[in-house]
Amino acid sequence: MSSHVFHEIYLHLNWHTKDNSPLITPHLEPAIHDYLKERCRQTKGVYFHGIGGTADHVHLAINIEPFVTISALVGELKGACSHEINEQQRMKALQWQRGFGVVSFGLKQLPWVQDYIANQKQHHAVGHVFDRLERTEFDEEEAG
Repeated sequence: MSSHVFHEIYLHLNWHTKDNSPLITPHLEPAIHDYLKERCRQTKGVYFHGIGGTADHVHLAINIEPFVTISALVGELKGACSHEINEQQRMKALQWQRGFGVVSFGLKQLPWVQDYIANQKQHHAVGHVFDRLERTEFDEEEAG
């Protein structure tokens, strides 16, 4: 990337398991999270900041260079992760549903987003979630 471009592109990403099934078991969660973290770190122009989730979805905090295409990145992360986990388990243990959520935020919000992601299980257990960071579908009525 050219040194003549200022960029500060921080993203919160989330996506769900197929049919919102609780596929991210305590046994699989470390492998899934480790794989996604490492894949982000190995992807040119992607900088990893946090991962968390529950049994039926994951959240990531990253920042990206301007040349990174968000939809291609998420598709690659989802596809490569499910392929790797299924190979490791020697069965179809992990599938993702279509779609994802992406919300941009500023550098000053990074600690708050990291905390929110790291404490997903607690947030969901007490019903204290932020809809904007949980959504994976566009609602035309709310956008309105």
